[in-house]
Amino acid sequence: MSVDTMCRSEVASMKITFKLFASLTDYLPSAARGDNRIELEVAPDASISQIIEPFGLPPRLVHLVLVNGHYITPEQRLSRTLAEGDVLAIWPPIAGG
Repeated sequence: MSVDTMCRSEVASMKITFKLFASLTDYLPSAARGDNRIELEVAPDASISQIIEPFGLPPRLVHLVLVNGHYITPEQRLSRTLAEGDVLAIWPPIAGG
């Protein structure tokens, strides 16, 4: 079963862009790792948490979540849905100096 199929509603679906950065790109299908993005068809009522679940991202690595460049708090990720054409981007914690 593909990721698209797992996220797709039987009634309707919409397309979004899903982007993973840094070490999280390893969770994308190998063909999508070059440009760190994949187009997904998801159910209109799917929450951010439901969209990312099939990718098996460790919760401790889902640090910065953005929808169209806007930060989504951890509490909002359980209920926040997306719209057609939205871009969902996730960054792991990043240390620097």
